Amino acid sequence: MNSTVLLTDYAWPDDSIERGIVEDAGMRLVSGPATPSSAEAIEALALEHQPAAIMTCWAPVSANAIAASAGLEIVARLGGGLDNIAVEAATSRGIWVTNVPDYCVEEVSDHAVGFALAWTRGIVLFDREVRAGSWNPSGAKLRRLSELTCGIVGFGRIGRATARKLAAFGCRLLAFDPHITGEPSGVQPVSLEALLSQSDVVVVHAPLTGATRHLISRERIALMRPGSLLINVSRGGVVDTEAVIEALEGGRISGVALDVLETEPSVPLRLLAQSGAIITPHVAFSSDASLRELRERAAEEVVRVLKGQKPQQPRNSPVPRNGGGAA
Repeated sequence: MNSTVLLTDYAWPDDSIERGIVEDAGMRLVSGPATPSSAEAIEALALEHQPAAIMTCWAPVSANAIAASAGLEIVARLGGGLDNIAVEAATSRGIWVTNVPDYCVEEVSDHAVGFALAWTRGIVLFDREVRAGSWNPSGAKLRRLSELTCGIVGFGRIGRATARKLAAFGCRLLAFDPHITGEPSGVQPVSLEALLSQSDVVVVHAPLTGATRHLISRERIALMRPGSLLINVSRGGVVDTEAVIEALEGGRISGVALDVLETEPSVPLRLLAQSGAIITPHVAFSSDASLRELRERAAEEVVRVLKGQKPQQPRNSPVPRNGGGAA
């Protein structure tokens, strides 16, 4: 039995948790560099090591990488989104694709609420000013969160957690999601256009797909309330970064809080120049507890599949192999 597991990259100091679980199961772990490599580099690693499983954090797992190992059985994402995996190619070859969709619900929703509080209370801006030698409390233009309307774009696990936490502050809550069923308690489902035009704070929790790329576009940003805040803790490509910069420069919105960028890790200089921009380096998912859970569950899923069992978190229905069936 092929028992090689390729870990393409990792966003933590070492591979000890993954290695411990894989090796305790009698399997072999091969790790690529911690920093995500190019698609071509991952393809070369897959061709060299012929893994039965690929675990990936940020590195792209292309159709060529999937085809490079004849014995590949599973591609496991160390995270929630699947935009760096060629899911259709895996499915057509009878290969499972899995993720860990719920490991960081509390962390990402906390981050979104933290962004909202940092904006309403001016925390980041005042910290910058004080460090620069300014002490100007009379210049404060702060807001009472309980009197604001907060709109949540994407109302899955994390969106619902954000709504629950924001509700504690007493603000009015709107939500847009094409898959909302019923009317969640305390939250009013509305169209995206209505949400943008009525919200003081817009929180984006949408996954990145072909349909959601630049969902928050120049035209939709133009619908936002003057002086409002846009928060993105989902994927950079859901928001048109250039349009956001233009809206900040023109005063259409007063603030943007971004944990993700289309160009990450590169940050546009025009965005950095905006005093209303709060930027964190794609860490909304991270805490000691969430990372431990993520790494353990992803590695356990790989071991489960390589031992002939079905995964607990499949994100596809693989084409059966040789009349048998991965699915």
